[in-house]
Amino acid sequence: MGVDRWPGWPAKSAGARRPRRRGLRRLLPTWRVLLGGLMGATVLGLGALVAGYLLVEIPEPKSAAAAQANVYLYADGSQLAAVGEVNRANVSLDQVPEPVRHAVLAAEDRDFYDSSAVDLSAMVRAGWNMLRGGGRQSGSTITQQFVKNYYLDQRQTVTRKVKELFIAVKLGRETSKEEILQGYLNTSYFGRNAYGVQAAAQAYYGKDAARLDVAEGAYLAALLQAPSAYDVVADPGSAGRAVARWEYVLDGMVSQGWLGASERAGLEFPWPGPYEPSDLLSGERGYLVEAVKGHLTGRGIVGEDELAAGGYRITTTIDPVRQEALTRAVGEQLLDGLGTEPPDAFVRVGATSVEVATGEVVAMYGGRDYTEQFVNNATRRDYQAASTFKPVVYAAALEHAALTVDGERIGPATVYEGDSGREVVNRDGTGSGWSPQNEGGKDFGTVTVAEAMDQSVNAVFAQLGQDVGADRVRETAVALGIPEDVPGLAEARGSISLGTATPSTLDVAQVYAALAGRGTYREAVLVREVSRDGEPVPVPGAVERRAVSPEAADGVTAVLRGVVERGTGTAARSAGRPAAGKTGTAEEDRAAWFAGFTPELATVVAVFGQDSESGEQQSLYGAAGQERISGGGFPARIWGQYTAAALEGRPVVGFEGAAEPVPSASPDGERDPEPDREPGQVPEGEREREDGGRAGSGEPEAEPGGSTVPSAPGSAAPSTGPPPADPSPSAPPGEPSVVPSGTGEPEREPAPGR
Repeated sequence: MGVDRWPGWPAKSAGARRPRRRGLRRLLPTWRVLLGGLMGATVLGLGALVAGYLLVEIPEPKSAAAAQANVYLYADGSQLAAVGEVNRANVSLDQVPEPVRHAVLAAEDRDFYDSSAVDLSAMVRAGWNMLRGGGRQSGSTITQQFVKNYYLDQRQTVTRKVKELFIAVKLGRETSKEEILQGYLNTSYFGRNAYGVQAAAQAYYGKDAARLDVAEGAYLAALLQAPSAYDVVADPGSAGRAVARWEYVLDGMVSQGWLGASERAGLEFPWPGPYEPSDLLSGERGYLVEAVKGHLTGRGIVGEDELAAGGYRITTTIDPVRQEALTRAVGEQLLDGLGTEPPDAFVRVGATSVEVATGEVVAMYGGRDYTEQFVNNATRRDYQAASTFKPVVYAAALEHAALTVDGERIGPATVYEGDSGREVVNRDGTGSGWSPQNEGGKDFGTVTVAEAMDQSVNAVFAQLGQDVGADRVRETAVALGIPEDVPGLAEARGSISLGTATPSTLDVAQVYAALAGRGTYREAVLVREVSRDGEPVPVPGAVERRAVSPEAADGVTAVLRGVVERGTGTAARSAGRPAAGKTGTAEEDRAAWFAGFTPELATVVAVFGQDSESGEQQSLYGAAGQERISGGGFPARIWGQYTAAALEGRPVVGFEGAAEPVPSASPDGERDPEPDREPGQVPEGEREREDGGRAGSGEPEAEPGGSTVPSAPGSAAPSTGPPPADPSPSAPPGEPSVVPSGTGEPEREPAPGR
């Protein structure tokens, strides 16, 4: 239709031509204005786009998006814990199988590799829908979703969409498709508190992303649209729509040529594992994680700030099989039978197991639940080590070829006076003014060093330590693995021999592993490998050095074998292996220890008494229905059960160069043993328990496997009733008392004879 035929225009006539020209001329300015306005608007729009592109910078990532969990792994690569504000562990694109990547593209953006970073038509639809008050629509490509996840927030606003557009365009021009897809896979939310495909693979299938198959990858891709709506375990009613969404993803893969139709037909829906929402550090995991964190930061492998930023993948030395065996032994031998009221409520257990050949900590028990008690019983340093320190004294004597006051070289057959309250004699023969008591005031008469170790005679080791010298004992302790800053070590003089220092089970395990290793100290380590974003972090090798000579270490081991065979540690024989060890029971039964080793494994178990409300150390008298708890009881039984399980299926190995000695009664063999026993063997009716009572004295005696021997008729002491108060000898003159951290109470010498 011509202009002259538009409705409202005059009919054709000669006289009408001029007015029509004038009307057209009048309209032309209007058209020019309209066209100019349109062109101006276009220019302004383009200018705004250009300005927006130039002015909107790619921002720093959101702190929550950049933050990652630190993933802690057992030694076999299985996951121990993922710890951080955000459960995320970034992986590189090549760590995600290609079918999984294709599944994500089929679900979210099938034209990702061929299209631009922004889908304008979809954005217009989404924007118009929001302006009209309609439902929310994303209208986003994978690039835009990555921008939203990584740089912006989740608000559905026009302002945020505009920012998303400019950042996505700029990112699409400056970043490769592979980098964008990798970022998207690491930032997307899959449900179950899992951010990123690696965390999702663990949350749903208990495996790393690299091990996902096609069906599993398609299910995770299906979750991206609405995780809570498609979790078939958390919401069984969602199974129908979840399967439909999964099939949609697979069909998309087929249509894109990423999956063969025959393979697609053979796939079955991959039901995910159970969802167990829990505190990330609940149970034992928290203790293991905290110990590993302390190892990393304490050795300068990773700084505290860096570790807090997250993103580290840490492979620990913890063996999940041995860890489970240790936990089971603690439970079955002690914790499972406890009540909820004091004194049972005071019982705490800590344990550490170290592989002798490598120094690796293969198991550690810190407590029942980290969320209820934050102190790690395996690494705490506030309970006296008691008689587990006596082997250090003997090692120092052998290493330094120490002599008695009479000038005799100290060895297993060296004779000492073992009567309770005997004054310790100085090197010059004068009295020291210190007269430590044996447990229960028991007098042992003349005994050998080996016998004194078997029965943990305080009077002997106080004098032996004086003969060696406190400084040499301390130096030997540090060389074997007791840290110099352990409370009570530096200030102790004579009492160092009786175990007034307060090392942890980890510290003591290092010492006993060095003895088992024939005098070679290997630093106990908790970490094998560390990486961040796929890049390895250097982990220094364990410190290794000669602590004492092989001869000295073998000499100590030989004596400690006697403790297990016939002394206070006979319950440890349940391990069924050649074993050496030492019991220890602190003053007032506040702690009971067993530290022992086979040629392959050194393990220390300690039972502590602590009030969970006040934090004060408490006596264990009456706990677990026992009159008292000694190191030869529950700790030795736990040790035996755990060691048997930890070494199950492995060949029995003997101690090299450490045959068990048969201690003679005196250096010259003059003292004639009783006719019916070998030299040095303690008569059956007189075996001294570590807590000071003899069999037949009215107190039950621990036997292998945890059984007890009833008191003999006519015994001098009753078999029931409250336990006697521990004697508390004063410290050597001029020596300060020890105050374990966290108790607020001055600590006396350890209970004699333990």
